Amino acid sequence: MFPKFIFVSGGVISGLGKGITTASIGLLLKSCGLKVAPLKCDMYLNIDAGTMNPLEHGEIFVTDDGTEADQDLGHYERFLELSLSWENYITAGWVYKRVLERERALEYGGKCVEAYSHIPQEIISRFELLAKKADIVLVEFGGTVGEYQNIMFFEAARRMKIKYKENVLFVHVGYLPIPPSIGEMKTKPLQQSIHELNELGIQPDIIVCRSERIIDERRKEKIALAAALDTKAIFSNPDVPSIYEVPLILEEQGLTKIILEKFSLKPRKKDLSTWRNLVKKAKTVKKEVKIAIVGKYYTSGGFSLEDSYVSVVESVKHASWANGVKPKILWFDSGQIEKEGIEKLNKVDGIIVPQGWGSRGVEGKIKAVQFARENKIPFLGLCFGMQMAVIEFARNVLGFKKATSTEVDPRTKFPVIHIMPEQEKYLRKHQYGGTIRLGSWPCRLLKGSLLEKAYIKNQKNKISGSKLIYERHRHRYEFNNKYRRQFEKAGIKFSGLSPDGKIVEAVELLDHPFFIGTQFHPEYKSSPLHPHPLFLEFIKNTVLRSKNLRD
Repeated sequence: MFPKFIFVSGGVISGLGKGITTASIGLLLKSCGLKVAPLKCDMYLNIDAGTMNPLEHGEIFVTDDGTEADQDLGHYERFLELSLSWENYITAGWVYKRVLERERALEYGGKCVEAYSHIPQEIISRFELLAKKADIVLVEFGGTVGEYQNIMFFEAARRMKIKYKENVLFVHVGYLPIPPSIGEMKTKPLQQSIHELNELGIQPDIIVCRSERIIDERRKEKIALAAALDTKAIFSNPDVPSIYEVPLILEEQGLTKIILEKFSLKPRKKDLSTWRNLVKKAKTVKKEVKIAIVGKYYTSGGFSLEDSYVSVVESVKHASWANGVKPKILWFDSGQIEKEGIEKLNKVDGIIVPQGWGSRGVEGKIKAVQFARENKIPFLGLCFGMQMAVIEFARNVLGFKKATSTEVDPRTKFPVIHIMPEQEKYLRKHQYGGTIRLGSWPCRLLKGSLLEKAYIKNQKNKISGSKLIYERHRHRYEFNNKYRRQFEKAGIKFSGLSPDGKIVEAVELLDHPFFIGTQFHPEYKSSPLHPHPLFLEFIKNTVLRSKNLRD
Protein backbone atom coordinates (compact mmCIF):
# COMPACT_ATOMS: atom_id res chain seq x y z
CA MET A 1 0.00 0.00 0.00
CA PHE A 2 1.26 3.47 -0.90
CA PRO A 3 2.28 5.40 2.26
CA LYS A 4 -0.42 7.65 3.67
CA PHE A 5 -0.12 10.62 6.01
CA ILE A 6 -2.52 12.34 8.40
CA PHE A 7 -1.54 15.75 9.78
CA VAL A 8 -3.25 16.97 12.96
CA SER A 9 -3.15 20.70 13.67
CA GLY A 10 -4.77 22.85 16.32
CA GLY A 11 -6.55 26.16 16.44
CA VAL A 12 -7.74 28.84 18.89
CA ILE A 13 -5.88 27.64 22.02
CA SER A 14 -3.09 25.23 22.89
CA GLY A 15 -3.64 22.30 25.22
CA LEU A 16 -7.07 21.51 23.78
CA GLY A 17 -6.43 17.79 23.32
CA LYS A 18 -4.70 17.32 19.97
CA GLY A 19 -2.60 14.55 21.50
CA ILE A 20 -5.66 12.62 22.67
CA THR A 21 -7.33 13.18 19.29
CA THR A 22 -4.22 11.92 17.48
CA ALA A 23 -3.94 8.89 19.77
CA SER A 24 -7.66 8.18 19.28
CA ILE A 25 -7.36 8.30 15.48
CA GLY A 26 -4.40 5.94 15.74
CA LEU A 27 -6.36 3.51 17.90
CA LEU A 28 -9.31 3.50 15.50
CA LEU A 29 -7.08 2.84 12.50
CA LYS A 30 -5.18 0.15 14.36
CA SER A 31 -8.50 -1.53 15.23
CA CYS A 32 -9.00 -1.92 11.45
CA GLY A 33 -5.76 -3.85 11.12
CA LEU A 34 -3.70 -0.91 9.84
CA LYS A 35 -0.18 -0.28 11.09
CA VAL A 36 0.10 3.25 12.46
CA ALA A 37 3.22 5.29 13.26
CA PRO A 38 2.66 8.49 15.30
CA LEU A 39 4.99 11.50 15.26
CA LYS A 40 4.87 14.53 17.56
CA CYS A 41 6.37 17.76 16.21
CA ASP A 42 7.26 20.37 18.84
CA MET A 43 8.06 23.87 17.65
CA TYR A 44 10.60 24.70 20.33
CA LEU A 45 14.26 25.33 19.58
CA ASN A 46 15.13 22.86 22.33
CA ILE A 47 16.81 19.77 20.89
CA ASP A 48 14.42 17.62 22.95
CA ALA A 49 12.18 18.06 25.98
CA GLY A 50 14.84 17.02 28.49
CA THR A 51 15.86 20.44 29.79
CA MET A 52 12.32 21.85 30.01
CA ASN A 53 10.86 22.66 33.42
CA PRO A 54 7.67 20.64 34.04
CA LEU A 55 5.96 23.89 35.09
CA GLU A 56 6.72 25.22 31.60
CA HIS A 57 6.04 22.18 29.50
CA GLY A 58 4.28 19.53 31.56
CA GLU A 59 5.59 16.02 32.06
CA ILE A 60 8.66 14.82 30.19
CA PHE A 61 8.03 11.36 28.79
CA VAL A 62 10.92 8.91 28.29
CA THR A 63 11.01 6.12 25.72
CA ASP A 64 12.92 2.82 25.89
CA ASP A 65 15.77 4.24 23.81
CA GLY A 66 16.13 7.23 26.16
CA THR A 67 14.38 9.91 24.11
CA GLU A 68 13.07 12.71 26.34
CA ALA A 69 9.86 13.75 24.66
CA ASP A 70 6.57 15.56 24.98
CA GLN A 71 3.93 13.89 27.14
CA ASP A 72 1.83 13.18 24.05
CA LEU A 73 4.16 10.26 23.26
CA GLY A 74 2.89 8.75 26.48
CA HIS A 75 -0.68 9.04 25.22
CA TYR A 76 0.33 7.45 21.92
CA GLU A 77 1.95 4.52 23.73
CA ARG A 78 -0.97 4.03 26.11
CA PHE A 79 -3.62 4.09 23.37
CA LEU A 80 -1.70 2.15 20.73
CA GLU A 81 0.18 -0.33 22.96
CA LEU A 82 3.43 0.59 21.18
CA SER A 83 6.98 1.20 22.35
CA LEU A 84 8.08 4.39 20.62
CA SER A 85 11.54 5.87 20.01
CA TRP A 86 13.42 8.93 18.73
CA GLU A 87 11.78 8.40 15.35
CA ASN A 88 8.43 9.40 16.86
CA TYR A 89 9.49 12.80 18.18
CA ILE A 90 10.98 15.89 16.58
CA THR A 91 11.60 19.51 17.59
CA ALA A 92 12.41 22.58 15.56
CA GLY A 93 15.72 22.71 17.41
CA TRP A 94 16.62 19.21 16.24
CA VAL A 95 15.73 20.12 12.65
CA TYR A 96 17.90 23.26 12.58
CA LYS A 97 20.74 21.41 14.29
CA ARG A 98 20.56 18.64 11.70
CA VAL A 99 20.57 21.08 8.78
CA LEU A 100 23.61 22.89 10.20
CA GLU A 101 25.41 19.57 10.73
CA ARG A 102 24.74 18.66 7.12
CA GLU A 103 26.06 22.05 5.97
CA ARG A 104 29.28 21.60 7.96
CA ALA A 105 29.71 18.17 6.37
CA LEU A 106 29.25 19.62 2.86
CA GLU A 107 26.20 17.42 2.33
CA TYR A 108 24.53 20.26 0.40
CA GLY A 109 27.40 20.35 -2.06
CA GLY A 110 28.40 23.93 -1.38
CA LYS A 111 24.94 25.39 -2.01
CA CYS A 112 23.60 28.37 -0.10
CA VAL A 113 21.63 26.79 2.76
CA GLU A 114 18.26 28.51 3.14
CA ALA A 115 15.48 28.07 5.66
CA TYR A 116 12.69 27.98 3.08
CA SER A 117 14.43 25.35 0.96
CA HIS A 118 16.17 23.09 3.42
CA ILE A 119 14.27 23.24 6.71
CA PRO A 120 10.97 21.85 5.30
CA GLN A 121 12.88 19.18 3.39
CA GLU A 122 14.59 18.00 6.58
CA ILE A 123 11.19 17.79 8.27
CA ILE A 124 9.77 15.85 5.32
CA SER A 125 12.60 13.34 5.60
CA ARG A 126 11.36 12.49 9.10
CA PHE A 127 7.80 11.98 7.86
CA GLU A 128 9.05 9.67 5.14
CA LEU A 129 11.31 7.75 7.53
CA LEU A 130 8.26 6.55 9.45
CA ALA A 131 6.39 5.74 6.23
CA LYS A 132 8.84 2.88 5.67
CA LYS A 133 7.49 1.15 8.77
CA ALA A 134 3.75 1.82 8.70
CA ASP A 135 0.64 1.99 6.56
CA ILE A 136 -0.30 5.41 7.91
CA VAL A 137 1.93 8.07 9.48
CA LEU A 138 0.03 10.18 11.98
CA VAL A 139 1.70 13.57 12.55
CA GLU A 140 0.68 15.96 15.32
CA PHE A 141 1.83 19.59 15.19
CA GLY A 142 2.35 21.25 18.56
CA GLY A 143 0.93 24.69 19.27
CA THR A 144 -1.72 26.40 17.17
CA VAL A 145 -1.99 27.47 13.55
CA GLY A 146 -0.89 31.08 13.01
CA GLU A 147 2.12 30.97 15.31
CA TYR A 148 5.32 32.26 13.73
CA GLN A 149 7.45 29.40 15.04
CA ASN A 150 5.55 26.57 13.34
CA ILE A 151 5.40 27.96 9.80
CA MET A 152 8.11 25.66 8.46
CA PHE A 153 6.28 22.57 9.70
CA PHE A 154 3.09 23.62 7.95
CA GLU A 155 5.09 24.38 4.84
CA ALA A 156 6.52 20.86 4.97
CA ALA A 157 2.99 19.47 5.25
CA ARG A 158 1.85 21.60 2.28
CA ARG A 159 4.66 20.18 0.17
CA MET A 160 3.70 16.67 1.27
CA LYS A 161 0.23 17.27 -0.16
CA ILE A 162 1.75 18.31 -3.49
CA LYS A 163 3.97 15.23 -3.53
CA TYR A 164 1.57 12.57 -2.22
CA LYS A 165 -1.76 14.15 -3.31
CA GLU A 166 -4.77 12.03 -2.23
CA ASN A 167 -2.55 10.12 0.24
CA VAL A 168 -2.39 13.13 2.57
CA LEU A 169 -5.19 14.21 4.92
CA PHE A 170 -5.41 17.23 7.20
CA VAL A 171 -7.32 17.02 10.49
CA HIS A 172 -7.81 20.36 12.22
CA VAL A 173 -8.76 20.40 15.92
CA GLY A 174 -10.29 23.66 17.14
CA TYR A 175 -11.90 25.02 20.27
CA LEU A 176 -15.43 26.38 20.49
CA PRO A 177 -15.74 28.56 23.61
CA ILE A 178 -18.92 29.21 25.57
CA PRO A 179 -18.39 32.61 27.23
CA PRO A 180 -20.23 32.57 30.60
CA SER A 181 -21.59 36.09 30.09
CA ILE A 182 -23.15 35.02 26.78
CA GLY A 183 -23.98 31.37 27.37
CA GLU A 184 -23.74 30.53 23.69
CA MET A 185 -21.19 28.35 21.88
CA LYS A 186 -19.15 30.51 19.50
CA THR A 187 -17.75 29.24 16.18
CA LYS A 188 -15.93 32.37 14.99
CA PRO A 189 -12.55 31.59 16.64
CA LEU A 190 -12.50 28.17 14.96
CA GLN A 191 -13.58 29.66 11.63
CA GLN A 192 -10.73 32.16 11.84
CA SER A 193 -8.19 29.40 12.58
CA ILE A 194 -9.44 27.53 9.49
CA HIS A 195 -8.87 30.68 7.42
CA GLU A 196 -5.33 30.96 8.85
CA LEU A 197 -4.73 27.37 7.78
CA ASN A 198 -5.99 28.21 4.29
CA GLU A 199 -3.54 31.12 4.12
CA LEU A 200 -0.71 28.61 4.59
CA GLY A 201 -1.93 26.73 1.54
CA ILE A 202 -3.66 23.95 3.48
CA GLN A 203 -7.28 22.87 3.14
CA PRO A 204 -8.50 20.75 6.08
CA ASP A 205 -10.28 17.48 5.24
CA ILE A 206 -11.72 16.86 8.71
CA ILE A 207 -12.57 19.23 11.56
CA VAL A 208 -12.69 18.00 15.17
CA CYS A 209 -14.55 20.45 17.43
CA ARG A 210 -13.39 20.58 21.04
CA SER A 211 -15.91 22.06 23.41
CA GLU A 212 -17.49 21.67 26.81
CA ARG A 213 -20.68 20.28 25.24
CA ILE A 214 -21.69 18.44 22.08
CA ILE A 215 -22.02 20.84 19.15
CA ASP A 216 -25.35 21.11 17.34
CA GLU A 217 -26.11 20.84 13.62
CA ARG A 218 -26.39 24.59 13.17
CA ARG A 219 -22.84 25.12 14.31
CA LYS A 220 -21.62 22.15 12.30
CA GLU A 221 -23.08 23.85 9.23
CA LYS A 222 -21.26 27.12 10.00
CA ILE A 223 -17.94 25.34 10.46
CA ALA A 224 -18.46 23.21 7.36
CA LEU A 225 -19.14 26.34 5.31
CA ALA A 226 -15.96 28.01 6.60
CA ALA A 227 -13.91 24.90 5.78
CA ALA A 228 -15.66 24.16 2.45
CA LEU A 229 -16.58 20.69 3.73
CA ASP A 230 -19.64 18.53 4.06
CA THR A 231 -21.07 18.43 7.59
CA LYS A 232 -20.21 14.71 7.79
CA ALA A 233 -16.56 15.80 7.99
CA ILE A 234 -17.26 17.89 11.14
CA PHE A 235 -16.89 15.94 14.39
CA SER A 236 -17.86 16.85 17.93
CA ASN A 237 -15.39 16.07 20.70
CA PRO A 238 -16.93 17.32 23.96
CA ASP A 239 -15.47 17.13 27.45
CA VAL A 240 -15.83 13.63 28.93
CA PRO A 241 -14.89 12.13 32.31
CA SER A 242 -12.22 9.86 30.78
CA ILE A 243 -9.90 10.44 27.83
CA TYR A 244 -10.36 6.78 26.93
CA GLU A 245 -13.93 7.55 25.83
CA VAL A 246 -12.75 9.83 23.02
CA PRO A 247 -12.03 7.11 20.41
CA LEU A 248 -15.52 5.67 20.90
CA ILE A 249 -17.17 9.10 20.65
CA LEU A 250 -15.37 9.82 17.38
CA GLU A 251 -16.11 6.34 16.04
CA GLU A 252 -19.83 6.69 16.76
CA GLN A 253 -19.82 9.70 14.43
CA GLY A 254 -18.10 7.74 11.66
CA LEU A 255 -14.53 9.05 11.82
CA THR A 256 -12.87 5.82 10.70
CA LYS A 257 -15.26 5.49 7.79
CA ILE A 258 -14.58 8.98 6.43
CA ILE A 259 -10.80 8.54 6.76
CA LEU A 260 -10.91 5.29 4.83
CA GLU A 261 -13.16 6.90 2.20
CA LYS A 262 -10.85 9.88 1.75
CA PHE A 263 -7.90 7.52 1.36
CA SER A 264 -9.93 5.38 -1.07
CA LEU A 265 -9.46 2.36 1.17
CA LYS A 266 -12.06 -0.37 1.37
CA PRO A 267 -14.19 -0.55 4.53
CA ARG A 268 -12.60 -2.75 7.17
CA LYS A 269 -13.94 -4.64 10.14
CA LYS A 270 -13.11 -2.98 13.44
CA ASP A 271 -12.47 -4.68 16.76
CA LEU A 272 -12.99 -2.24 19.62
CA SER A 273 -14.59 -4.73 22.02
CA THR A 274 -11.71 -4.73 24.51
CA TRP A 275 -11.61 -0.95 24.52
CA ARG A 276 -15.38 -0.72 24.99
CA ASN A 277 -15.17 -3.07 27.96
CA LEU A 278 -12.44 -0.93 29.48
CA VAL A 279 -14.50 2.27 29.16
CA LYS A 280 -17.59 0.51 30.53
CA LYS A 281 -15.67 -0.73 33.56
CA ALA A 282 -14.19 2.73 34.21
CA LYS A 283 -17.69 4.20 34.16
CA THR A 284 -19.37 1.60 36.36
CA VAL A 285 -16.92 1.05 39.25
CA LYS A 286 -18.36 2.44 42.47
CA LYS A 287 -15.87 1.82 45.27
CA GLU A 288 -13.40 4.65 45.76
CA VAL A 289 -9.83 4.86 47.02
CA LYS A 290 -8.16 8.12 47.99
CA ILE A 291 -4.68 8.53 46.56
CA ALA A 292 -2.44 11.40 47.61
CA ILE A 293 0.16 12.60 45.11
CA VAL A 294 2.74 14.79 46.82
CA GLY A 295 4.50 16.79 44.11
CA LYS A 296 6.49 19.95 43.59
CA TYR A 297 5.45 20.71 40.01
CA TYR A 298 1.82 21.29 40.78
CA THR A 299 1.00 24.99 40.94
CA SER A 300 2.01 27.97 38.80
CA GLY A 301 0.62 31.26 39.99
CA GLY A 302 -3.01 30.56 40.79
CA PHE A 303 -3.33 27.54 38.52
CA SER A 304 -2.93 23.80 39.04
CA LEU A 305 -0.75 21.91 36.58
CA GLU A 306 -1.68 18.26 36.89
CA ASP A 307 -0.07 17.58 33.48
CA SER A 308 3.28 17.58 35.25
CA TYR A 309 2.45 14.07 36.48
CA VAL A 310 0.12 12.83 33.75
CA SER A 311 1.71 9.36 33.42
CA VAL A 312 1.44 8.82 37.17
CA VAL A 313 -2.22 9.86 37.15
CA GLU A 314 -3.06 7.59 34.23
CA SER A 315 -1.18 4.67 35.80
CA VAL A 316 -3.23 5.08 38.99
CA LYS A 317 -6.43 5.01 36.92
CA HIS A 318 -5.36 1.90 34.98
CA ALA A 319 -4.54 -0.02 38.16
CA SER A 320 -7.63 1.19 40.01
CA TRP A 321 -10.05 0.07 37.32
CA ALA A 322 -8.30 -3.30 37.13
CA ASN A 323 -8.84 -3.63 40.89
CA GLY A 324 -12.52 -2.72 40.60
CA VAL A 325 -12.27 0.73 42.17
CA LYS A 326 -12.15 4.34 41.04
CA PRO A 327 -9.39 6.63 42.28
CA LYS A 328 -9.98 9.94 43.98
CA ILE A 329 -6.67 11.72 43.44
CA LEU A 330 -5.82 14.32 46.05
CA TRP A 331 -3.07 16.78 45.17
CA PHE A 332 -0.59 17.98 47.76
CA ASP A 333 2.01 20.63 47.03
CA SER A 334 5.15 19.63 48.93
CA GLY A 335 5.95 23.30 49.46
CA GLN A 336 2.60 23.80 51.19
CA ILE A 337 3.21 20.75 53.38
CA GLU A 338 6.40 22.43 54.60
CA LYS A 339 4.33 25.44 55.69
CA GLU A 340 1.08 23.85 56.85
CA GLY A 341 2.02 20.33 57.99
CA ILE A 342 0.73 16.91 56.97
CA GLU A 343 -2.54 16.59 58.88
CA LYS A 344 -4.58 16.45 55.66
CA LEU A 345 -2.89 13.14 54.75
CA ASN A 346 -4.72 11.43 57.62
CA LYS A 347 -7.60 10.03 55.60
CA VAL A 348 -5.88 8.88 52.41
CA ASP A 349 -5.56 5.24 51.41
CA GLY A 350 -2.21 5.55 49.65
CA ILE A 351 0.60 8.04 49.10
CA ILE A 352 2.69 8.53 45.97
CA VAL A 353 5.78 10.74 45.92
CA PRO A 354 6.70 11.18 42.25
CA GLN A 355 9.68 12.50 40.32
CA GLY A 356 11.37 15.86 40.84
CA TRP A 357 14.61 17.81 40.75
CA GLY A 358 16.45 20.29 42.96
CA SER A 359 15.97 21.41 46.56
CA ARG A 360 12.60 23.16 46.46
CA GLY A 361 9.86 21.26 48.26
CA VAL A 362 12.18 18.48 49.44
CA GLU A 363 11.31 18.74 53.13
CA GLY A 364 7.59 18.47 52.36
CA LYS A 365 8.17 15.28 50.41
CA ILE A 366 10.26 13.84 53.23
CA LYS A 367 7.47 14.61 55.71
CA ALA A 368 4.98 12.80 53.49
CA VAL A 369 7.26 9.74 53.34
CA GLN A 370 7.62 9.75 57.12
CA PHE A 371 3.85 9.94 57.54
CA ALA A 372 3.36 6.96 55.20
CA ARG A 373 6.06 4.91 56.92
CA GLU A 374 4.95 5.57 60.49
CA ASN A 375 1.23 5.17 59.82
CA LYS A 376 1.58 2.04 57.64
CA ILE A 377 -0.04 3.75 54.66
CA PRO A 378 0.72 2.12 51.27
CA PHE A 379 3.54 4.11 49.71
CA LEU A 380 5.07 4.28 46.26
CA GLY A 381 8.12 6.46 45.64
CA LEU A 382 9.08 7.12 42.05
CA CYS A 383 12.68 8.09 41.20
CA PHE A 384 13.10 11.27 43.29
CA GLY A 385 10.42 9.77 45.53
CA MET A 386 12.62 6.76 46.24
CA GLN A 387 15.49 9.09 47.08
CA MET A 388 13.26 11.00 49.52
CA ALA A 389 12.32 7.67 51.17
CA VAL A 390 16.00 6.86 51.63
CA ILE A 391 16.70 10.28 53.16
CA GLU A 392 13.70 10.03 55.51
CA PHE A 393 14.81 6.61 56.73
CA ALA A 394 18.37 7.81 57.27
CA ARG A 395 17.21 10.75 59.36
CA ASN A 396 14.45 9.20 61.44
CA VAL A 397 15.52 5.56 61.78
CA LEU A 398 19.31 5.58 61.43
CA GLY A 399 19.61 8.90 63.27
CA PHE A 400 21.54 10.75 60.55
CA LYS A 401 19.70 14.00 61.23
CA LYS A 402 21.41 15.99 58.48
CA ALA A 403 21.20 13.26 55.87
CA THR A 404 20.18 14.42 52.41
CA SER A 405 21.14 14.31 48.75
CA THR A 406 24.18 16.09 47.37
CA GLU A 407 21.76 17.55 44.85
CA VAL A 408 20.16 19.42 47.77
CA ASP A 409 23.29 20.06 49.84
CA PRO A 410 26.67 19.28 48.19
CA ARG A 411 28.39 19.60 51.61
CA THR A 412 26.16 17.28 53.62
CA LYS A 413 27.94 15.01 56.12
CA PHE A 414 25.56 12.16 55.28
CA PRO A 415 25.22 11.98 51.48
CA VAL A 416 22.93 8.95 51.41
CA ILE A 417 21.98 10.03 47.89
CA HIS A 418 24.85 11.23 45.72
CA ILE A 419 25.65 11.90 42.10
CA MET A 420 26.46 8.93 39.89
CA PRO A 421 30.25 8.92 39.33
CA GLU A 422 30.05 9.14 35.53
CA GLN A 423 27.67 12.09 35.82
CA GLU A 424 30.12 14.41 37.57
CA LYS A 425 32.08 15.13 34.39
CA TYR A 426 28.90 16.26 32.62
CA LEU A 427 28.02 18.70 35.41
CA ARG A 428 31.53 20.14 35.47
CA LYS A 429 31.19 20.90 31.75
CA HIS A 430 27.59 22.15 32.15
CA GLN A 431 26.43 19.39 29.81
CA TYR A 432 22.88 18.91 31.09
CA GLY A 433 20.81 17.97 28.05
CA GLY A 434 20.66 14.29 27.13
CA THR A 435 23.45 13.23 29.50
CA ILE A 436 21.57 11.70 32.44
CA ARG A 437 20.86 7.96 32.82
CA LEU A 438 18.03 7.55 30.35
CA GLY A 439 15.89 4.85 28.81
CA SER A 440 15.40 1.17 29.51
CA TRP A 441 17.86 -0.55 31.87
CA PRO A 442 17.79 -4.04 33.42
CA CYS A 443 17.02 -4.59 37.08
CA ARG A 444 17.56 -7.82 39.01
CA LEU A 445 14.76 -8.63 41.47
CA LEU A 446 15.49 -9.92 44.96
CA LYS A 447 13.92 -13.31 45.52
CA GLY A 448 10.99 -13.23 47.93
CA SER A 449 10.71 -9.45 47.91
CA LEU A 450 7.47 -7.47 47.56
CA LEU A 451 8.86 -6.17 44.30
CA GLU A 452 9.39 -9.63 42.85
CA LYS A 453 5.95 -10.80 44.00
CA ALA A 454 4.31 -7.78 42.35
CA TYR A 455 5.91 -8.57 39.00
CA ILE A 456 5.26 -12.31 39.18
CA LYS A 457 1.61 -11.86 40.18
CA ASN A 458 0.71 -9.08 37.78
CA GLN A 459 2.94 -9.31 34.72
CA LYS A 460 1.48 -11.37 31.88
CA ASN A 461 4.79 -11.61 30.05
CA LYS A 462 7.04 -13.88 32.11
CA ILE A 463 10.13 -12.27 33.53
CA SER A 464 13.39 -13.96 32.60
CA GLY A 465 14.82 -16.85 34.56
CA SER A 466 17.39 -14.54 36.09
CA LYS A 467 14.52 -12.40 37.45
CA LEU A 468 15.43 -9.45 35.26
CA ILE A 469 12.97 -6.71 34.44
CA TYR A 470 13.52 -3.74 32.13
CA GLU A 471 12.27 -0.33 33.20
CA ARG A 472 12.77 3.25 32.04
CA HIS A 473 15.01 5.71 33.87
CA ARG A 474 15.66 9.43 34.05
CA HIS A 475 18.08 10.33 36.83
CA ARG A 476 21.52 11.66 37.65
CA TYR A 477 21.68 10.78 41.36
CA GLU A 478 21.60 7.40 43.09
CA PHE A 479 21.75 5.64 46.46
CA ASN A 480 25.19 5.86 48.05
CA ASN A 481 26.42 2.27 48.49
CA LYS A 482 28.64 3.40 51.34
CA TYR A 483 25.53 3.19 53.56
CA ARG A 484 24.01 -0.03 52.22
CA ARG A 485 24.89 -2.27 55.16
CA GLN A 486 23.54 0.20 57.73
CA PHE A 487 20.23 0.46 55.89
CA GLU A 488 19.88 -3.31 55.62
CA LYS A 489 20.51 -3.83 59.34
CA ALA A 490 17.82 -1.26 60.18
CA GLY A 491 15.10 -2.89 58.05
CA ILE A 492 15.48 -1.68 54.47
CA LYS A 493 15.52 -4.34 51.78
CA PHE A 494 17.27 -3.57 48.50
CA SER A 495 14.82 -5.47 46.34
CA GLY A 496 16.05 -4.24 42.97
CA LEU A 497 19.67 -3.90 41.82
CA SER A 498 21.42 -3.44 38.51
CA PRO A 499 22.74 -6.81 37.21
CA ASP A 500 26.25 -5.96 38.45
CA GLY A 501 24.86 -5.08 41.88
CA LYS A 502 26.26 -1.55 41.85
CA ILE A 503 23.12 0.54 41.38
CA VAL A 504 20.19 0.40 43.79
CA GLU A 505 17.06 0.27 41.66
CA ALA A 506 14.43 -0.32 44.35
CA VAL A 507 14.03 -0.30 48.13
CA GLU A 508 11.27 -1.60 50.38
CA LEU A 509 10.48 -1.89 54.09
CA LEU A 510 10.27 -5.21 55.89
CA ASP A 511 7.75 -4.11 58.56
CA HIS A 512 5.24 -2.33 56.34
CA PRO A 513 2.25 -3.63 54.32
CA PHE A 514 3.44 -1.91 51.14
CA PHE A 515 6.34 0.53 51.05
CA ILE A 516 8.34 0.52 47.80
CA GLY A 517 10.57 3.12 46.19
CA THR A 518 11.96 2.70 42.68
CA GLN A 519 14.76 4.58 40.99
CA PHE A 520 13.03 3.80 37.70
CA HIS A 521 9.72 5.11 36.35
CA PRO A 522 7.06 2.36 36.17
CA GLU A 523 4.48 4.96 35.13
CA TYR A 524 6.07 5.20 31.68
CA LYS A 525 5.12 1.60 30.89
CA SER A 526 1.53 1.39 32.08
CA SER A 527 -1.44 1.29 29.71
CA PRO A 528 -5.19 1.01 30.29
CA LEU A 529 -5.27 -2.52 28.88
CA HIS A 530 -2.06 -3.58 30.66
CA PRO A 531 -1.66 -1.73 33.98
CA HIS A 532 1.83 -1.77 35.46
CA PRO A 533 2.49 -4.51 38.08
CA LEU A 534 3.70 -2.08 40.76
CA PHE A 535 0.69 0.20 40.42
CA LEU A 536 -1.61 -2.83 40.47
CA GLU A 537 -0.09 -4.05 43.73
CA PHE A 538 -0.03 -0.55 45.22
CA ILE A 539 -3.73 0.00 44.50
CA LYS A 540 -4.55 -3.50 45.76
CA ASN A 541 -3.07 -2.53 49.11
CA THR A 542 -4.90 0.81 49.18
CA VAL A 543 -8.15 -1.12 48.68
CA LEU A 544 -7.31 -3.29 51.69
CA ARG A 545 -6.53 -0.22 53.78
CA SER A 546 -9.75 1.47 52.70
CA LYS A 547 -11.73 -1.62 53.69
CA ASN A 548 -10.00 -1.82 57.08
CA LEU A 549 -10.71 1.85 57.76
CA ARG A 550 -14.41 1.33 56.98
CA ASP A 551 -14.59 -1.81 59.12
